[in-house]
Amino acid sequence: MAEVGPEALADVAYGLFELALNKELRAEGDYLFQLVGNKTDFKDRFIAFFSRFENEYPQLAEALRLKFGGIDPIYEMITGGEGVVPSRTTQMYWIIQDAPDIEPDAIEDELAGKWLIFLPPDRVDEAWTKVRDATCANILGISAKVSTAKPNPDSRDQMKVIYVYTADWQNEPEVMRVREELRKLGFVDRIGYKRNIETFKGEYAQKGKRVTFYSA
Repeated sequence: MAEVGPEALADVAYGLFELALNKELRAEGDYLFQLVGNKTDFKDRFIAFFSRFENEYPQLAEALRLKFGGIDPIYEMITGGEGVVPSRTTQMYWIIQDAPDIEPDAIEDELAGKWLIFLPPDRVDEAWTKVRDATCANILGISAKVSTAKPNPDSRDQMKVIYVYTADWQNEPEVMRVREELRKLGFVDRIGYKRNIETFKGEYAQKGKRVTFYSA
């Protein structure tokens, strides 16, 4: 197996670190985006968390220290919007927000699917806030995620995308209920719904080929 370079290791380490940080904060009754949005000082909690992360994953923690120059720059980066605001997130391709009490891997189930909302970069922050908050309030589906400012080699253009997941594409009433809630949030243009089945097969939109299962 080829050795992972320091930059690639740091990228992986950061993604795992912020995922674990979000999970711990949720277990304590907080959302990271709320702490950041309210400008709450949670540095002591952050340092304590990093220490636990470092004890469990010393190689990943060291990769983070080397890349960012220590703990303080990471905290400052996060409180500045990294991993919270799409346009300010450059360390991860996606920001994910699960609904309460949903298993983290639920969006990977073959029965799951998602509504796709494509937006120009200057509209994605506001749109994501609406979708994220509605997901946390159990108004939408099981999860949502948004593409960030980190250049993605898989992107075909500069548009950003928000995915709004439901648990079962076969449950049309639930799929359409979520679509109606999105309209109430202001997403009134026609959008498509793609099943994980097509995603897992690597099927993407092409001229003359339709891969969305619903459109509304």
